[in-house]
Amino acid sequence: MAGKTKKSRQGLKDTLTAYGFLSPWIVGFIFFTGGPILMSFLLSLTKWNLLGDPKFVGFDNYRQLFSANSDFLETLKITFLFTILNVVVTVGASLFLAVLLNFKVKFIGIFQFFYFVPAVMPSVVMTSCFILMFNNQLGIVNYFLSQIGINAPNWLGNPQLVWVVVGIASIFTFSTGQMMLIFNSSLKEVPVELYEAADLDGANAWQRFRNVTLPSISPILLFNVVVATVNSFNGAFTLLYPLTGGGPGNATKVLSLQIYEKAFRQFDMGTASTLAFIMFIIVALISVLQFKLSDDKVNYG
Repeated sequence: MAGKTKKSRQGLKDTLTAYGFLSPWIVGFIFFTGGPILMSFLLSLTKWNLLGDPKFVGFDNYRQLFSANSDFLETLKITFLFTILNVVVTVGASLFLAVLLNFKVKFIGIFQFFYFVPAVMPSVVMTSCFILMFNNQLGIVNYFLSQIGINAPNWLGNPQLVWVVVGIASIFTFSTGQMMLIFNSSLKEVPVELYEAADLDGANAWQRFRNVTLPSISPILLFNVVVATVNSFNGAFTLLYPLTGGGPGNATKVLSLQIYEKAFRQFDMGTASTLAFIMFIIVALISVLQFKLSDDKVNYG
């Protein structure tokens, strides 16, 4: 009996110690994540223009967003388009660069440094460079195209071509450089014996990459895909606002830009909070779905 009591006390002590170490994260989550999410939901049930007290309207804001005369569904479609483009480009580019960094060449550290430098450049500076480069009259891209006889297009003024600029600009965001370093570390952990066995079986470079490299780094690949998806929803504003402003027209108007417009241009905090809460639900559901669909595809061994 005494032994059981002692074991129970030790278990309680271990539990309290664990919660003690977790407490900074728990406190931070409550005040900086959970609290704002709850307040966003409560404000989504009101009409408030930052003056006076919020007026409770129930789910009117949600009904208005899904009504026939609302542009919410079109904005949502554009948001998904941007997310897919951004995830494919950033994850693909970061993995490609990480593979290059694993070739045995001299001064590989210098290459890694230069690959990562664009990722630490402020987004405003980076997007300003792209605006100048793709300017339809003064841009260097159109200058080179004109030299080979191609009529210079208006990249940022064309609803289709603007996505080419957005895709290229996505490569130079912080996410790409960050994921490149994570991929680079995971590639170094792949057992050399697996590559040697593949060579003995006569596998070529693509077969080694597909059958050895990808399964070995699949947990890291899943992690980067999930992080890139979340960043695409939450970080779209920092890329698209200075680059396109949501234009031309509303061609690149994603949810984060619509939230900004509703909150700080129209001062409709109720609708802005509704959009923010819906975006939170969408991101959470997509993340859960990604983990569920990858259960039988990710190799944790």
